[in-house]
Amino acid sequence: MTGPELYLRLLRYVAPYWRIFTLGVLGMVVTAATEPALPALLKPLLDGTFVRKDPQVMRWVPLAIIGLFVVRGLATYLATYSVSWVGNRVVMDLRSEMFGKLLVLPTAYYDDRSSGNLISKLTYDVQQVMAAATGVLTIAFKDALAIAGLLAWMLWLNWKLTLLALAMAPLIVLVVRVISVRLRNASRDAQRTMGDITQVLQEAIEGHKVVKLFGGQRYEAQRFEAQANRVRRFLMRQVSAIAASTPVVQFIAAVALAAIVYFATVQSGADEITVGGFVSFVTAMLMLTAPLKRITDVNEHLQRGLAAAESIFDLLDQQAEPDRGTAAIGRARGEVRFENVSFTYGDRGRPALDSVNLAIAPGETVALVGPSGAGKTTLANLVPRFYHPARGRVLLDGHDLETLTLASLRANIALVSQDVVLFNDTVAANVAYGAMNGAAQPDIVAAAEAAHAMEFIRDLPEGLGTLVGENGVKLSGGQRQRLAIARALLRNAPVLVLDEATSALDTESERHVQAALEALMRGRTTLVIAHRLSTVEKADRVVVLDRGRIAETGTHRELLARGGIYDKLYRIQFAEDFAGAGAGKILNPGRVQ
Repeated sequence: MTGPELYLRLLRYVAPYWRIFTLGVLGMVVTAATEPALPALLKPLLDGTFVRKDPQVMRWVPLAIIGLFVVRGLATYLATYSVSWVGNRVVMDLRSEMFGKLLVLPTAYYDDRSSGNLISKLTYDVQQVMAAATGVLTIAFKDALAIAGLLAWMLWLNWKLTLLALAMAPLIVLVVRVISVRLRNASRDAQRTMGDITQVLQEAIEGHKVVKLFGGQRYEAQRFEAQANRVRRFLMRQVSAIAASTPVVQFIAAVALAAIVYFATVQSGADEITVGGFVSFVTAMLMLTAPLKRITDVNEHLQRGLAAAESIFDLLDQQAEPDRGTAAIGRARGEVRFENVSFTYGDRGRPALDSVNLAIAPGETVALVGPSGAGKTTLANLVPRFYHPARGRVLLDGHDLETLTLASLRANIALVSQDVVLFNDTVAANVAYGAMNGAAQPDIVAAAEAAHAMEFIRDLPEGLGTLVGENGVKLSGGQRQRLAIARALLRNAPVLVLDEATSALDTESERHVQAALEALMRGRTTLVIAHRLSTVEKADRVVVLDRGRIAETGTHRELLARGGIYDKLYRIQFAEDFAGAGAGKILNPGRVQ
């Protein structure tokens, strides 16, 4: 997009708030009109006073000047606050739209981008566009008009008098210091809440599969919008302090100017200088400084804002996760079939899956094993349609997954993985997550009991209402796994995917998790990826993948007797565990890689 195209697109986000923006423009008009009006009126007023020696005018002119600056200060505050309110609303709207887009982007999009980059787009880039969307208009409209008027008037005045403006410096420094303290406090609050919004964002990005699978898009959007609104309120406190600084400083200048006018009027007997011209020049010079600085900085803010807009619109223009399915399957029986399925990640040469054919009966447990990179996780990720086959098709109960709506498909699938995703919420909210939000507490307790989780939940400070911390940091690995199993149990989906679900657990935790998994797998179609050998042994069938192809299939005993890849993996693992035990390490028996 070109610069004008980007700017016009940004302005479309301003349009819904045109009433507030119009109010700000009116404030700008009043402010800009008072810029050249004051110095232009001071000269004839003061000179007339000196000539006519009117005592009434001597008393009321200083008050009139102060009154004019009160009007100007109110107009300036109104313009700054209104335009900044619109700008912050635009930022909030952009953030909400970007976050909504992140919730529906395909998994492949996250594979190619870091979460830090995506977080930066929402926390930093979007803030930069406010200057381009509203600040540039303020400068171009108000400051350009004010500068033109002031410069035209100052052409008639003496440049030597500019040094007198330094007399106000100490008072202005004091005011700026007082306002800076308030601004600093408001900034701290805003930074603190920005950390909260980043946390919600990062959890949604890193846990996007869980969000999608358990229907948590609306819940995450509500959490994000609540935090975004808090950030907006703190930012408006900063704006309030900034907006007050200019009229207060100018009011001090007005008081000083009024005093100069009064004392110069009293001492007018010398007739060495026109007091009106003197005060007019000082006022014009004083009022010219701020708009001159802003107008010289406008290009920097504009270009920074447009660069940020490019980054933002690049995200917003991404295609959402395709959902072209039209059929809603209801509750599936759990029959899963892979028919000649091939898949390749991006532009990699070797396919991750190559002509895979596999039929899984309802309620059957199939263990997927094989060396690293064999395609186990890729095969499982095709079931909830995180990826789409390059060739072939995947079927659920005879329905091609591409013909099913994502909501109905994923409602039939539960996932328990090695990298458990928990949100900084209560235990109950993590079990009854997403579409299950609002589940009755007895159902949550029953799921936690079946997952062997109530044993430690009862010991938590607030039980089910205990906050688990960022990604469950307050819980052990085994406890986090059991909460994930409880979530899957509450989901009660007919198809279950277990991805390294007992990896890296100690013996005690493994015993609890293994018992919970056995309860979870009962009566469900289950794909077990590289699980503990104790689970693999109990699987109805073991499928060995090698270089994206099915190399062997059979029961645990049949494959050991065959002496092929599975037998080799088993012997290697047994040797590693034996060596580890001999070195004094914890023996971790029976894990197939």
